[in-house]
Amino acid sequence: MQLLRKNSPIQIKNKKAAFDYFFVDTYTAGIVLTGTEIKSIRMGKASLVDTFCYIHNGEIWVKGMNISPYFYGSYNNHEAKRDRKLLLNKKEIAHLFEDTKAVGFTIVPTLLFIDDKGRAKLDIALCRGKKEFDKRQTLKDKQDKREMDRAMKRY
Repeated sequence: MQLLRKNSPIQIKNKKAAFDYFFVDTYTAGIVLTGTEIKSIRMGKASLVDTFCYIHNGEIWVKGMNISPYFYGSYNNHEAKRDRKLLLNKKEIAHLFEDTKAVGFTIVPTLLFIDDKGRAKLDIALCRGKKEFDKRQTLKDKQDKREMDRAMKRY
């Protein structure tokens, strides 16, 4: 799955992504934000539900990410669901662009966190969609692992 950032105070996960997709490759990208957006993220007021990334004119963008308006913001407050630019190298963007041309592949954000320097970062993954039977198998494996852990705790 994904590597959780242990020292990050804010970790906003996209739990549905691991259920719906197989992760092929992962990247960590910076995000271009305004002042009130980073304040809202630091308060934990963001959501990655139904988000995806797309490449347009050699730049990668995240669409559908909801960052709630900052409570103490005035007329300077930001729009909650605007498209936000991600910061990656040109090589990485070109690699992702080539890989998403194949049928069934997409780019999905998996984790939003604050790094040790106070900047917001987004883990994104190149994903291949799961079929219905793959999702059932994932649920079964998760349930079996949970039962094994319970049995080990008893003894």
